[in-house]
Amino acid sequence: MEREDGVQQPLSSEQVMSEVHLGCPPHHSGPHLSHFTISLPPRHENSILRGNTDAVEDMSISASTMFDLDEDGDLILTRRKKPPSHNLVLTIQHNITSSIRRVGLQVWRAELVLTDFVLHLMSTSSDFDKVVALELGAGTGLVGILLARVAKTVFITDHGDKVLENCEKNVDLNAEIFHGKASVHVRELDWKDSWPPQEENTSPSKGRYSWTQSEIEELKKASLLLAADVIYSDDLTDAFFSILKKLMLDNPEKVLYLAMEKRYNFSLDDLDVVANGYSHFRSYLITEQADDAGCKQLDSASEPFFVGEQIDLRYIPCYVRNYNRGNDVELWKIKLNHKALS
Repeated sequence: MEREDGVQQPLSSEQVMSEVHLGCPPHHSGPHLSHFTISLPPRHENSILRGNTDAVEDMSISASTMFDLDEDGDLILTRRKKPPSHNLVLTIQHNITSSIRRVGLQVWRAELVLTDFVLHLMSTSSDFDKVVALELGAGTGLVGILLARVAKTVFITDHGDKVLENCEKNVDLNAEIFHGKASVHVRELDWKDSWPPQEENTSPSKGRYSWTQSEIEELKKASLLLAADVIYSDDLTDAFFSILKKLMLDNPEKVLYLAMEKRYNFSLDDLDVVANGYSHFRSYLITEQADDAGCKQLDSASEPFFVGEQIDLRYIPCYVRNYNRGNDVELWKIKLNHKALS
């Protein structure tokens, strides 16, 4: 449970509850099917209408323009048609509450913010068309499922059979929205394990969520990585950036888009409500607008390091209906700087 000040309140038996529980019946705690309605704008509109709307509206009418008049001699105005749009409804199975170890069974606010961002780029550019993509800590798989509308291959990954089974069900529930040639794989990726996994650990006999050697090779081609709400404990943050570095070393062009929510707790050391998990996350990043200390660290780096750029959410429309972004969700673009390797 979350108070208005953002402090997470545990339920009994270490149960936690997301603020996203669309259409869930009162006092329900088990799996529930929610229908997320998404407003989709038309893709790749005419560049003049998209980029120069003001110029189009300000154009004067030339003398040669023909006018239609009604029987009373009044001007008949042609109304500008509203740009076509349509809705997409995704059916997502998720839990209303879960243990801390299985928070991937729930839908969290940062996941919806990342969904908005992915939809925005899908609608306004071809950047994600035919990419090989990896979603880390995918939980319900909502973001990866949407990306399969345009991507070539999507690997939706998380840890634990319960979470993966739920994610696989969501893939099946929404398979009709994928484009015809998309390949979607639900796979286990434990950030604390070695990468790539040893060949003997990728046998189908080890489980249906294990990796094949061909999939590992395909993943090396991935240019797009996505993650939402994976920053909530320091040990997992350490594991996340450890596996992220291994994955990004395969391809210097890889980029991660990460949505996260600052979570505040009362600290006895600070005698204040602080977001320690967020501070630990930021310690891994050098921003492109680094201060003097950051620039010195940049110049003297002997190892690859992460460069982060915060994306202004004010310019990302809300395509997912019926949720409140709040003030504590951030979106980051993160790359691994290979300068130290050159």
